[in-house]
Amino acid sequence: MAAPPAALLLPALAALLAAPAAARAPPRSIAVVGAGLGGSAVAYFLQQHFGPQVQLDVYEPAGVGGRLATVTVNKQQYESRGASIHALSLHMQDFVKILGLKHRREVAGKSAIFSGEHFVLEETDWYLLNLFRLWWHYGISFLRLQMWVEEVMEKFMRIYKYQAHGYAFSSLEELLRSLGGDAFVNMTQRSVAESLLEVGVTQRFVDDVIAAVLRSSYGQSVLVPAFAGAMSLAGAQGSTWAVEGGNKLVCSGLLKLTKANVIPARVTGVSLHSSEGRALYQVHYEGSEGQGSAFYDMVVVTTPLHPSRSNFTFGNFEPPIADFPGAFQPSVTSVVHGYLNSSYFGFPDPKLFPFASILTTDTPDLFFNAMDNICPVNISAAFRRKQPQEAAVWRVLSQQPLDKQQLKTLFRSYYSVQVTEWQTYPRYDAAKSLPPIVLHENLFYLSGVEWVASSMEMIAVAAKNVALLAHNRWHQDLEKIDQKDLMHKVKTEL
Repeated sequence: MAAPPAALLLPALAALLAAPAAARAPPRSIAVVGAGLGGSAVAYFLQQHFGPQVQLDVYEPAGVGGRLATVTVNKQQYESRGASIHALSLHMQDFVKILGLKHRREVAGKSAIFSGEHFVLEETDWYLLNLFRLWWHYGISFLRLQMWVEEVMEKFMRIYKYQAHGYAFSSLEELLRSLGGDAFVNMTQRSVAESLLEVGVTQRFVDDVIAAVLRSSYGQSVLVPAFAGAMSLAGAQGSTWAVEGGNKLVCSGLLKLTKANVIPARVTGVSLHSSEGRALYQVHYEGSEGQGSAFYDMVVVTTPLHPSRSNFTFGNFEPPIADFPGAFQPSVTSVVHGYLNSSYFGFPDPKLFPFASILTTDTPDLFFNAMDNICPVNISAAFRRKQPQEAAVWRVLSQQPLDKQQLKTLFRSYYSVQVTEWQTYPRYDAAKSLPPIVLHENLFYLSGVEWVASSMEMIAVAAKNVALLAHNRWHQDLEKIDQKDLMHKVKTEL
């Protein structure tokens, strides 16, 4: 006897409901604006998640690497900025491993902090003596600093577990909250000085040591936000490394690995269109052959959108994409090949000058933030650092270009000076809100992370987050976006 129609229909309907929905096809094409570390890293992560069939176009007018640039002195290349990478930078470590690159051999050198008149703190060859000097000058402030930085870093390291499990965040506030609760968000709104004084670090230690580290890293004062300060101080405290051949090799290596199409043009804007009921983005650009445009399913902007850094326009968006408040800190790098004037630092005999790196306190008369005797990006086994009485290559960081009198103050004589003017870091006192990550449905902004903290690893973390966020939003995997209590979720998934 034939089965009743309902008996046939119900199992078929149940099977249909149980079957997974057909996966959405990946984007056909993605545009990445900028080929610095952010652009190259996000291109790599996007391909990891969407697959090799996606067309990746990376727009870059100036050259791959962005701020990870080098200058040439006497046929040797030297890092002009972005020189050191913290030992706990796990994404950067992975990039080096994947690309078959090597860590550059470290050449030891001592540091000191200069007040404009004398050295307030000098490093020696003896670890215990260094600790004694810190204790003698500042009591247990350095221990309190270390405990504070370690607590921040321990919580920050959670991001790697979250990302390994595919979790992403649609705003910088959500990312910070997942790591350290509201306390981490508040650390972007209050100064590092205030936070350190609160945990018992002395004002003198803040004025001498913290100020010197932040002037060296961000070119700014102890009024930078606590989170940015913690990241900078972690880099100053822990062991660091660099890439043999130059850190910019990470950028070119990742783009080569992804087989991304690098287009030598400057993007002037993005306008919104629709096709078959979905968003389509038209990228407008200017190159050597004039103006052009191309359409994409997805766009990631990795260059700063703040008015002081770009004249980028957005068209056809409703509501309009808001302006980005804030400004960037001017910064000048002078790479000088010459003889140090050690007398200025209180050493009439240059042979007795013991320091390879000089940081400075926040003194009005000081015209430079830091200077160091730098090594080339390729270091042979026989390489030795130049002695103080020899002509060496020094990198001087300042807020304004050095004039001839200032160069004469720092150097007895010199063969060459190569000056690079940057607007490297956000001016952290210029804006009180963090930029968005999601500008539109499939339009993302990566560089806003620098308003939380600016380092190579922060940019790599942001690149991974944007790639995961783009992938989760594209496939409507909302369970992987802005989830609460992630530490508990990750533990149960392990």
